[in-house]
Amino acid sequence: MPEYLTQEQIDKFDQDGYLIVPGFLDISESDALLQRSKQLLEEFDLQNHPLTKFTTEDDNHVGDDYFLTSGDKIRYFLEADAVDASGALTRPKENAVNKIGHALHELDPAFHRVTLQNPRLRALVRDLGFHKDPVALQSMVITKQPQIGGEVPEHNDSTFLYTTPPSALGFWIALEKCTSSNGALSFAPGSHKTAPLTKRFVRLPQGGTGMQRVLPVEEEQKISEAHKGKYVLETCEPGDLVLIHGSVLHKSERNTSPYTRFAYTFHMIESPPHATYDEKNWLQPTAEMPFSKILV
Repeated sequence: MPEYLTQEQIDKFDQDGYLIVPGFLDISESDALLQRSKQLLEEFDLQNHPLTKFTTEDDNHVGDDYFLTSGDKIRYFLEADAVDASGALTRPKENAVNKIGHALHELDPAFHRVTLQNPRLRALVRDLGFHKDPVALQSMVITKQPQIGGEVPEHNDSTFLYTTPPSALGFWIALEKCTSSNGALSFAPGSHKTAPLTKRFVRLPQGGTGMQRVLPVEEEQKISEAHKGKYVLETCEPGDLVLIHGSVLHKSERNTSPYTRFAYTFHMIESPPHATYDEKNWLQPTAEMPFSKILV
């Protein structure tokens, strides 16, 4: 018998590749993460920051050392439109950050409690069949800043966190109301069963990162065209959890509203022998911080 989810919810996740779990965090829990996120933005020190921007566009994806060594740290990545041609911020630092990552789940007590000390989450993970040795490997606060919070184009998460066989699962928790105008997520239901992986985001031998083709561009275009018009926009309330299969296609539009869209997200994978994490992935564990066990 399921411990947290209903069998109907489990079946729906299997069918659609994503699942909305309303009120996974109560309002006090989600507000605590929101306030801690805002406090981190206030603590953000620009003095020695390389003004690293974050974008999900294939040709401009971040790949500098500040990004590549962020897996065991808490670092800040800026919105592309928050930095002008001269390298200066176009707005206050609190309104310029795209995301904070990637080790909040280990290094910050508030996010650690929700991710690694949460019995509800452990029960949910078991309900979805992760019994071997699932681990959390990255965590982020995504702020989706007013007016400049950029569009996130169609993608699936296994592109960035590939295992053999694929096992990535995303946990996306709304910390603020997510609407059609501030960048709520949209999904192509069932695409985790019909849309093969077309590319992978990897570390390049010469340094930096890049997209490695799995299928030709023409095949990717056909897959995208096949799912056009099938996306479902999913609005959320603070505390709602969205479970995201690593292979489901999803996206979000630009934030055109005057309001932020804070969300906390982290990803989980299976460990060997059930799945093997690829050594070419941009994110790699370190001796100081191996990937975090969830079912302990």
